[in-house]
Amino acid sequence: MRRPLALLPLLAAILLAGSAPAAVAPPKLLGLSISNGGQPFIGDTRQLATVSPNGDGLRDRALVRFHLDQTATVQLQVLAMSSFGRSPTVVWRLRRSLAPGPHALTWKPKRSTPDRTYLLRFVVKNRTGSRVYGFERPGRPTSGLVVRILAVDVAFQQRGYVAGATASASIATDARSVRVQFFGYPGSGELDAKTGASAMTPAVTLDWRGHRGAPHVVDFGTSETWPSGLYFLRVTTSDRRVGYAPVVLRRRRLGEHRVAVVLPTNTWQADNLRDANGDGWGDSWSAGGSVGVVDLRRSYLDFGLPDGFRTGTGAVISWLSRTGKKVDYLSDDDLAAVASGDTLRRAYDLVVFAGSEEYVGRHAYGVVRRFRDLGGRLMFLSAANFHWRAERKGSTLRRLRPWRQLGKPEAALVGVQVTATGRGGGKPYVVQGAAAEPWVFAGTGLADGSTFGRFGKEIDATTRRSPAGTVVLARIPRAIGRRSAEMTYYSTAAGAQVFAAGALNFTSALEQPPVAQLLANVWARLA
Repeated sequence: MRRPLALLPLLAAILLAGSAPAAVAPPKLLGLSISNGGQPFIGDTRQLATVSPNGDGLRDRALVRFHLDQTATVQLQVLAMSSFGRSPTVVWRLRRSLAPGPHALTWKPKRSTPDRTYLLRFVVKNRTGSRVYGFERPGRPTSGLVVRILAVDVAFQQRGYVAGATASASIATDARSVRVQFFGYPGSGELDAKTGASAMTPAVTLDWRGHRGAPHVVDFGTSETWPSGLYFLRVTTSDRRVGYAPVVLRRRRLGEHRVAVVLPTNTWQADNLRDANGDGWGDSWSAGGSVGVVDLRRSYLDFGLPDGFRTGTGAVISWLSRTGKKVDYLSDDDLAAVASGDTLRRAYDLVVFAGSEEYVGRHAYGVVRRFRDLGGRLMFLSAANFHWRAERKGSTLRRLRPWRQLGKPEAALVGVQVTATGRGGGKPYVVQGAAAEPWVFAGTGLADGSTFGRFGKEIDATTRRSPAGTVVLARIPRAIGRRSAEMTYYSTAAGAQVFAAGALNFTSALEQPPVAQLLANVWARLA
């Protein structure tokens, strides 16, 4: 008779628990979608909309629709993403107090909004809590929406062509017409302020009304009389938007001149933050480790110029043009196509790497090393050279592993290897090799203890694998943290001579007479 009484505490507990108020979930956005008002560009979806804010009434706005399940404050933030781990830039925001039900929010970007993708983040909150939509790691599907700003995207289907061949370029814009024109170094016509190149051809106008919803490939004939070099196709729309695409022209035969200048076309695309897959993040190895493959046919951001072009490779090309140097230009694809180091050595005495030659395939690495072993001379005018093994497959480039992990440390070839990357303080080099190699500093006014330039964004230094007899010409003490940068030179019994600048932005100082004279001295000795 007493057993049923034992159940009373349990029954009471159940009744008390049932009488507590039910937990209320934070507000939700349901059915998130985006459009540009009914004129989709190819590739647009319910999560991605292309907008071209030029005021012509076509694709001028982004229209966001959703259903709110309860009263809440909704904040919309438009974010420009960069490298993962760095704070995004908020380019626009809107805050609204909304009742439950369907809603629409509109972002009408300014005409000056840079052409790239933007991630939309939604912060929804009320007394019950908050939710955030649209901020994940790169390479993962976003729970938010993406807006692609379209100005004029231009990209060649190949990174290099033989002079005289037909070069094909993809152009994407929704303008009614475009004007196309080639620029190069040196040309004889109009000077283009953005690239520093001069006009090689007159401008030609193309009717673009039939291509306003998708990219279109145009074939261009190049001239056999044009010298080997870097050229830009400039495309100007009828509403005054401008885009560029770089392309390397080479001669049919290697060795027209005894010096080859290799342009870092692999690094250009590896650092390119153009977002091709529409997740709001740049498809770049600098954006995060989840990006394993980059598309080599993407247009570049910043009007179509590779990242840091004007103060990097562009500064070298301008110096070569200004000083009348006669050279053959090669893309990374051209270098990879050279049959052997013996072939490269027969064609050239000096090979110059004008920018950060960071990503190199197995064949190209072997060709350059064999070239050096046969007495060929090398100049590395940036930092982080031959750092990663990267192999091309079709129109993509895949990054594998650092060469030093594969038993081929870059310092054994270059003399130095990358030791730090970051936001250095912009410190000067301190000369310490003027007594050992006086010819390097002849006419510069520099002696041991002198300082020049301001560098330090990415730095190299010697290691125990540097060739015997490597001379440190100058050093930036504690360029990044406790790491120092080193400019070096070494020679071999076979006659090879190798110079390495040791800092990513060394060429940005070529306008300074001592730096220009230093490079001229090294060029004269090695060439």
